[in-house]
Formats: sequence, C-alpha cells, structure tokens
Amino acid sequence: MIRTGRILILATALISPLGACASRGEDKQDGAREERRGGLGIPFLGGGREEETQDPEIGVNSFLWRASLDTLNFMPLASADPFGGVIITDWYTDPERPNERFKATVYILDTRLRADALNVSIFRQERAADGAWADARVSPDTGIQIENAILRRARELRLSTLRD
Repeated sequence: MIRTGRILILATALISPLGACASRGEDKQDGAREERRGGLGIPFLGGGREEETQDPEIGVNSFLWRASLDTLNFMPLASADPFGGVIITDWYTDPERPNERFKATVYILDTRLRADALNVSIFRQERAADGAWADARVSPDTGIQIENAILRRARELRLSTLRD
C-alpha cells in the first residue's frame, strides 16, 4: 500500500510540470497542418490513406516502420529513428536458451512499400564457460525470414487501411 502511494506521488510529481506546456487556445498554424493531413494521428503508426505512406514527416514508409516495430516487439528497443528509418534492438535472451542472445538492426531505405526498401541485420552471441559473451555465426536465412515477416505485416497493414 505504501509502495503504491509512493508511485502515485512520484507519477504526479513527474506529470504535473507538463501542464505548463499546454496551450490555452488552438494555434492557427497547427489547425492548418491538421487540416492538410486530414486529422490527428501519428503518421509512422500506419496511415489511413495511400499518400500517407510517403509522409515527409518521417522520411520512410509508415507501413514498413510499423510492421518492423510490430514484428520485433518481443525484443527490447534500444533506439528508433523514424526520420532516418533505423530501429536498433537491445540484446534479447530467450528464456528457454539462456546461453544465447540476439540483437537486430532494421534499416528502412525508402518511402515506398517495396522489398528492397528493407534491410535487417541480426547479431548473435553465445555465453562461454567463463560467462563472457562471444560473437557467434548467424544463419543467413534468419535475416531474410525476419525481413519476410516484416514485409508480410506491412502488406497486412496496408490492406487493412484500404478496406477501411
């Protein structure tokens, strides 16, 4: 009970200063931007129309971006740059294989939904007898399989927006 109270106080202390950032009235420029884009939303989470896939605000295909995040959501995220199209995960260890860990880097290279607009690099390490991690060979098919999973998810996202 005391811990919950402390968390609540800490959360309130962290969120309260954000109220000073709020605007009292709508900025005309923001309203115009919203009108041009057709509504509120975060474009890199998947757009509702075809022209949103080439949103200049992020510089990469929004379907590939969202599909990459969805596909790698089981791995801890170390860095995500929607403007440069780079997603870097932290090391992930499968609980069933504690002596092996993986890391992924995804590069989205284009604003179009194309197979050659995606590049996935997978890194693997194994724990030695002394407990130190050492680089290990990764099957070339692993990166291709993840690329295919991302592309499949991106197509699903695109089709779902076309149906809506």
